[in-house]
Amino acid sequence: MTEVVLGPSPRRRGVLARRVRWLVAATIAYNLVEAVVAITAGTLASSGALVAFGLDSIIEVASAAAVAWQFSARDPEMIERRERTALRIIAISFFALAAYVTLDALRALAGGGEAEHSTPGLVLAALSLAIMPGLSYAQRRAGRELGSASAVADSKQTLLCTYLSAVLLIGLALNSLLGWAWADPIAALVIATVAGYEGRNAWRGDACCAPLAPTARGTSGPGCDCCS
Repeated sequence: MTEVVLGPSPRRRGVLARRVRWLVAATIAYNLVEAVVAITAGTLASSGALVAFGLDSIIEVASAAAVAWQFSARDPEMIERRERTALRIIAISFFALAAYVTLDALRALAGGGEAEHSTPGLVLAALSLAIMPGLSYAQRRAGRELGSASAVADSKQTLLCTYLSAVLLIGLALNSLLGWAWADPIAALVIATVAGYEGRNAWRGDACCAPLAPTARGTSGPGCDCCS
């Protein structure tokens, strides 16, 4: 007898879709505030890293907005049809982030100016480092269960913000304490490489497989856990 793979029940899918919408809304709201604070503080301190961090927040808003648009549909079939478009928007967001961070890092390494100490920047980086991992994990978990590649890709965008927060915090701290202006751009180039890789995966639709689901016999259905 042929086994039939079952995904989440319609009721469970509805719960997960609402959860993704709330998480995306929280991500957008936080990143808008983050962008304003980072760009303002970066401009006052002549910090290219802080300004780049603020622009990254704007890019994250675009990525999250694409997922919000996808899950604004109430019909599960419409949500699935919007998946490819949302993934392309997220991929372009990754590529834009990688390109900007790379150019800004190279400018800094070429002696494009030294940043001053920024207490608001240090506080913002530490706060983002504490908040973003939780948002990323929650959305990634919901996206995996729902089988949504776009939700998982957007959670990676949020996770990348965590890495950038750590890079920014270390860079600002080393610059303030030891005068090591080169530390931040070197680490930023590594982050740009990761962003480019994730952008390629999102463009190809490799962000997530279908969810692992029980079969009609109650056993696990076929699939892979490539979202782990």
